[in-house]
Amino acid sequence: MKLHELSPVAGSTFEGKRKGRGHGSGNGKTGGRGHKGQKARSGGKVRAGFEGGQMPLARRIPKRGFNNIYAKPLTAINLAVLNRFEDGAVVDAAALIEAGIIASCPYGLKVLSNGTLTKNITVKAAAFSESAKEKIEQAGGKAEVV
Repeated sequence: MKLHELSPVAGSTFEGKRKGRGHGSGNGKTGGRGHKGQKARSGGKVRAGFEGGQMPLARRIPKRGFNNIYAKPLTAINLAVLNRFEDGAVVDAAALIEAGIIASCPYGLKVLSNGTLTKNITVKAAAFSESAKEKIEQAGGKAEVV
């Protein structure tokens, strides 16, 4: 095989549409832009979210409270799911991911008190609700903040 014999795989390349090359091409005259209007002009683009001068949706909808764009939300789990582990187990984010209870935990784990805990386990998390901490200690386990 020589260099001049190389060619791309059939169907992997295509010829671009040649705009404005006569009415027989199907893309002549206005070049597929239609007649007049802002989008028919050269440089005629509108920014994302622009609604032709109408008050944009993002400004029409009422805003409430403070939304911290830098917040790192904790992954919440309930006490009831911790009953899957054996007595004496150490449960942290890695153990929960391995057990398939949560998919990921990018910013930390918070344990909430929904349900009851019957096992004596050590739970390591970034945060606990007060009632969750009490329930873990009543079952004989430990709640460690990491």
